[in-house]
Amino acid sequence: MQGLTAPIIKGLWYVALNGRDLKPGKMQPKKLLGEPMLLGRTDDGAVFAIRDACPHRGIPLRYGSFDGQSIQCCYHGWRFDRTGTCVEIPSLREGQQMDLTKICTPSYACVERQGMIWVFVPRDGETPAEAGFPEPPVMPDFAVGDAPRFHCMLPFHCSMDHAAFGLMDPTHAAYVHTSWWFKKGARKLRPKEKHFAPSELGWSMVRHELPPQNIAYKILGTPVTTEISYMLPGLRIENIRGSRMQATGLTAITPVDEGETEVHQFFWVSAGWMSLGKPLFQHLMRVFLDQDRRVVVQQREGLVHDPKLMLINDADTQARWWMRVKDAFVKAQADGKPFENPIQPMTLRWRS
Repeated sequence: MQGLTAPIIKGLWYVALNGRDLKPGKMQPKKLLGEPMLLGRTDDGAVFAIRDACPHRGIPLRYGSFDGQSIQCCYHGWRFDRTGTCVEIPSLREGQQMDLTKICTPSYACVERQGMIWVFVPRDGETPAEAGFPEPPVMPDFAVGDAPRFHCMLPFHCSMDHAAFGLMDPTHAAYVHTSWWFKKGARKLRPKEKHFAPSELGWSMVRHELPPQNIAYKILGTPVTTEISYMLPGLRIENIRGSRMQATGLTAITPVDEGETEVHQFFWVSAGWMSLGKPLFQHLMRVFLDQDRRVVVQQREGLVHDPKLMLINDADTQARWWMRVKDAFVKAQADGKPFENPIQPMTLRWRS
C-alpha cells in the first residue's frame, strides 16, 4: 500500500469505455492494464478489442483505416478482421500461398452490457469461462440493455490500489466532498454503524436507510435505502431504492498501468425525465469525482517519500479488506485453486 505503483490483477473484466463514446465504424486506442489495445465497433454494432500492433512490422494499427468490418495497416496495407486475424496481404502475387489465419494480432474478449464496454484481460491466455467469469457483472434493478443516463471519466495519477482505498474510505467525505448539494452540513460529524457481509469478489455494506442529511437522494422519494458493494477488480456499486424511483451508481477503476488509472462513474435511474437535466447532473458528477482526483494527486506528493502509513480499526477496515481480498485472489490464481473470500460478516463503527 505504501508504494506509488501496484500490481495489476488479470483474469477479470474491466470497464474500458462508455458505449456511447464508440460509434459504428469507428476505432479508439486505449492502454489498459499496461497493454496497448484498439477497440472498435463494426457497422452492425458489434464491439471488439485487439492488440494495437500489426504483426508484420509492429506499427500500431490505430494509424490505419477501418471500413466498418476490417482494419487496414497504414504501412503495407495488410488487413485484419475484428478478431485480429489477417484477411489480406496486398503484396502477395498469384501462386504465392500463405495461410493468413496463422497471422494475427492478439484479441481480447469484449462485450457491451448496460451501455458499458467491458474487456477481459486474460492471465496466461485463459478465456473468461476458464477463469470462472464468463460475463461481466450486471447492475441491479436495470435490464442488460439499459444504458446509463449519466457518465463521466477522469484520469487519476495514482495506482489502482490508492484509487480503490478512496472508494472504500467512509470518513473522507466531510473534508473532500464539501459541495452543498452533496451533503448538508458536511463538516458536522455523526456516529455511523454499518453492517457488512462477504460477496462473490469482495463485500457489501448491507442495505440500510439513508439519513436525512443526504439531501441529494431525496429526489428518489422517502424512505431511501441503499446497498453498496465493493468487488474486484475495483468496482463500487451503489444500489439505491426510493419510494418513487430506483437508481444505481457504478464507480469503476481501470488501471492504465501500475501507476496510473482511469476512474469511470456511471449512473442509472428509472425516471426518464431526469435525462432533461443531463448536462447539470454530469457536471455535478465531474465535480464530485474531481474532488477525489485532486486529493489522491496531493496524497502522491507525500507517498513519494515512502512514509510509514497507519490504518486504524473500523474507519480503515475496508482498506485492509481490499488488500486481503486482492492478495487472496492473486494467491488462488497462482496456486490454481478456487478463490476463497477471507471476509467475514462484521459491524463497523465510525464518525463521519
